[in-house]
Amino acid sequence: MYSIAIHGGAGAVPRHTLSAERETHYRDGLAAALDLGYAVLEKGGSSLDAVTAAVRTLEENPLFNAGRGAALTQDGAAELDAAIMEGRQQRAGAVAAVRHVRNPIELARRVMEKSRHVLLVGSGAEEFALEEGLELVPNTWFRTEERRAQLESERSGRPVSDLVPSSQGTVGAVALDAAGDLAAATSTGGMTNKRQGRVGDSPIVGAGTYAKNGVCAVSATGHGEYFIRAVAAHHICAAVEYRGLTLREAVYDLLRKRLPELGGKGGVIAIDRGGGIVTEFSTEGMFRGARDSSGLRKIDIY
Repeated sequence: MYSIAIHGGAGAVPRHTLSAERETHYRDGLAAALDLGYAVLEKGGSSLDAVTAAVRTLEENPLFNAGRGAALTQDGAAELDAAIMEGRQQRAGAVAAVRHVRNPIELARRVMEKSRHVLLVGSGAEEFALEEGLELVPNTWFRTEERRAQLESERSGRPVSDLVPSSQGTVGAVALDAAGDLAAATSTGGMTNKRQGRVGDSPIVGAGTYAKNGVCAVSATGHGEYFIRAVAAHHICAAVEYRGLTLREAVYDLLRKRLPELGGKGGVIAIDRGGGIVTEFSTEGMFRGARDSSGLRKIDIY
């Protein structure tokens, strides 16, 4: 059994902002990432390669808040965060507040595989990217007119959720390969109008991203400050491993009990050791997809 799930952010997804044409574009973007990641698994590839491929594809799609099309900071720049983790040895790599790395998920993986660190930030992370020969681009490459409009909206006091769905979301993927190895990856541009240097849950191992063989893999999306405080991704896996909850019960416990106690909302995609997929959210919607070797293939928003 092998399986993969992806998300493109959870949050306010007002139906009136999502025209039929725009919904089609979102679904096509999710499908491209889902199918690319699944193709890796289908060919006998690793879960690590599958989640990397899926998230990299979403980073390249300006519809989603990661890579090109990322939300903008107070000073109008894109600052990007990403993390990846594999479940066999629980190695992890992450980067935060990078402004020029075209695919942050690739850099996060290099941190995991080519350095003795877990998390690199800012200029130090970008120096490492140069050493590793990864592509750097001008910060303007990430910025789109739509994200500029959202920033201006926030500055004027009008929430961007009134204008466009999932404007403060994240992208992520979780997978189980045929060898039984789990992996998770998450990438984000963070919050529109965030302070420079703000880091959310996505690159924090145990908060927005987590994987452990024999238990589960998790990628989260939502208001990162709450997911950090809840240590959300690890909370789910610990509930499965130590409390004996099913994955669905553990996700429900986080989204419907723990996060609301703190005042937060969001969404989670997760896979258990048997390949069972859970995609749940406590917000209006979550861009998501799931596919497995038994024939399941679905893409949903609401």
